[in-house]
Amino acid sequence: MTLRFKVVIPARYASTRLPGKPLINIAGKPMIAHVCARAQQAGAEEVVVVTDDERIFQTVTDLGVRVVMTRADHQSGTERIAEIVEQSGWAGHEIIVNLQGDEPLIPPEIIQELAAVLDGQQQAGIATLAAKIVDFEEIFNPNAVKVVLNKAGYALYFSRAPIPWDRDGFAQKGKQVSERTTYYRHIGMYAYTVNFLQRYCQWEPSVLEKVESLEQLRILWHGEAIRVKIVEKTPAAGVDTAEDLVRVEELMRLQSRRPQ
Repeated sequence: MTLRFKVVIPARYASTRLPGKPLINIAGKPMIAHVCARAQQAGAEEVVVVTDDERIFQTVTDLGVRVVMTRADHQSGTERIAEIVEQSGWAGHEIIVNLQGDEPLIPPEIIQELAAVLDGQQQAGIATLAAKIVDFEEIFNPNAVKVVLNKAGYALYFSRAPIPWDRDGFAQKGKQVSERTTYYRHIGMYAYTVNFLQRYCQWEPSVLEKVESLEQLRILWHGEAIRVKIVEKTPAAGVDTAEDLVRVEELMRLQSRRPQ
C-alpha cells in the first residue's frame, strides 16, 4: 500500500534573531520555497503552509502552493497546525507531518521516513525523530534537547539537561560518554494523526512544558505515547541566525556542484 501523508509547514515572519526568515533569499529563492520543494520531493500528497503574515501568504501563493492564514495568538507550530486541521475536514486517521519553515536542507527521505512510523501505529498518535549523540559536549548543551526512551522505542522524557545522568561516569576526571548507555538528541520534527491533533487542542499547557520550554512535554504530561524513530545522523540544522544563513548557503552551493 502506498504511504499517504500530508506536510504542513508553519511559517512565522516574526523572529527575534532573524526577522522575516521564511522570505530570506537563499540560492535565488525564498527559504520557504526550498522547504516546500523538500516536502514535495518526499512524496506528500498535499503540502500546505500555515502563517499569520500576509507577506508570507503572498509569496507562497505565487509559488503555487496552498497557504492558509491562521490566528496570530498560537504559542507553537502544533497549535497552528491544529487550527488548519479543524478547517480542512481531514479524516481522523490521516497523517500530518509538521515541517518547520526554516529547514531548507531537510532530506526528503527523512520526511517520508517519519510519516511511515505512524502508518499502522496503534499505540501512539504522534511520532518524532532522534539521533545518537557522539559529541560529549552536546550532552551538556541546553540547546540540544535530549530524549530518553523505553525498550519499545517510546519517549520517557525530553529535557535540555543531560539525561540520563551518568552518576559515576560524569564524576570521573576527563569526562567521556559512558559506554553503559546511549544518549539521543531529539530532532524537532513531528508526525501526527488528525485524531491526535484534535485531542491536543483540548489540553492546557503543562508545568513541565513551561519549565523546559518544550511543547512535547505537554503530550507526555497528558499520558499520551510518543513513538521515537532513531535515524543514522542528525540532519543539517535549520536557520535561526545570520550565521546559520551563511552555513546553509555554503552547503547548498556544495550540493549543487555534486554530480547527479
